[in-house]
Amino acid sequence: MENNKKEVRVRFAPSPTGYVHIGSLRTALFNYLFARHSGGKNILRIEDTDQTRKVEGAVENLIKNMKSLGVEFDEGPVQGGNYGPYYQSERIDIYRRYSDELIAKGFAYYAFETPDELDEMRKMQQLEGKQTMYDRRARDLSEDEVQDKLKKRLPHVIRLKVPLNDEVRFNDVIKGTIKIETNIIDDQILIKSDGFPTYHLANVVDDHLMQISHIIRGEEWVTSVPKHIIIYNALGWEIPEMAHVPLILNSDKSKLSKRQGDVAVEDYLKKGYLKESLINFIALLGWNPGEGEEQEFYTMDELIRKFTLEKVQASGAVFNVEKLNWMNNSYIKNYDPDKLTEMSLPYFEQSGFDTSDIAKIKKILSAIRVYLNKLDEIPQHIKIFSRNEVELENENLKEFLDSDSSKKVFKALTEKFKSINEINAENYKTILKDVQNETGIKGKQLFKPLRIALTGSENGPELPLIAEIFGKEKISKLLEKWI
Repeated sequence: MENNKKEVRVRFAPSPTGYVHIGSLRTALFNYLFARHSGGKNILRIEDTDQTRKVEGAVENLIKNMKSLGVEFDEGPVQGGNYGPYYQSERIDIYRRYSDELIAKGFAYYAFETPDELDEMRKMQQLEGKQTMYDRRARDLSEDEVQDKLKKRLPHVIRLKVPLNDEVRFNDVIKGTIKIETNIIDDQILIKSDGFPTYHLANVVDDHLMQISHIIRGEEWVTSVPKHIIIYNALGWEIPEMAHVPLILNSDKSKLSKRQGDVAVEDYLKKGYLKESLINFIALLGWNPGEGEEQEFYTMDELIRKFTLEKVQASGAVFNVEKLNWMNNSYIKNYDPDKLTEMSLPYFEQSGFDTSDIAKIKKILSAIRVYLNKLDEIPQHIKIFSRNEVELENENLKEFLDSDSSKKVFKALTEKFKSINEINAENYKTILKDVQNETGIKGKQLFKPLRIALTGSENGPELPLIAEIFGKEKISKLLEKWI
């Protein structure tokens, strides 16, 4: 890459506040694809400075999910690296050093307002129809006043001194040139009253010290960039390339949220969406390889080869569950049978299905996989294989079983079965052809009553596969009921 020929170094920097959001997965994936495409490094950094929101086990869960999905990191809490620690909570002294430097240079200041005073300030601004933001009153404190308050150990924060009557302009790889007037930028808190840094200071310091070349994150952070640029400039640091990826939207174009469905990666994996399918689908949310490209299915290696930030779209990407289901169904239909069998066992067990006969499980999967959008649908599709009696979907189907032609087919078929040791898909087809020739009954009159007698439904897996799984004794027993 250009960027002064520096090594490409990107980071995924989540907060350990719970489950891994689909949007977080896409951000992590785009960082990973860009790093691998560019021959660079992908870093995991945990932004845990807000200790009140930290959820136990969230980091371990995130690392486990990313690993299972094939999103790898070159540096981070697990691998280590030359730029650690990779938990922000272990870097507090570093942030304090740079906040002190900003104060010394006149780019930051101490502020001593109480929460009640800040609330009153916001209420007055709302009443006056003004933008609610800090009114910069502590900028006017004299050095003596500041030192006096510090000596009294009054609670305080450190705020960024945003230059007034100016403009911050920057180029975003995805969104183009963005301009924001400094008068509408808040004097952001850099160090909170508990001594911990806010996202804004910690983010800039870490990205600089970890030599991050490209910042790839969600577009909700665009409005924070001017604050960060002010800090970069104040400390005399080079600003990394910026790329803000579009929001992921619900079908009604609202921001993807738990109110309208699942947003946790873990929920999708538990439902039986295959990891390859989920990665493929997520990669296409806001990115496509270019004009005229009709390919829908990509391996991770193909995504790495084709991914560029320039091909990420600027507008929001709709999360279409129907398309995800279609894609997952395609993966299931073409998945390695042994791997699919192993992954499917928990869903068979949920139904109380005996999973000791793996060969039988594999046969059942080969019969039903074409109907599965996700693996948690297995229980509803295997009922016909676990019950000994057939339940008709509706009573109207009984007329197909009571007809003379149906009884003739059932009788001929059970007679044929007596001459063979076991049924498989191939000899079942041969026997059925013989029955057709002998009885003169064919087409729907032949196949429909057979399917209903064996499954209780007009639709379902292919009959030869059903016959092989049932075996001749079970089939004969089910047909004799109607003879």
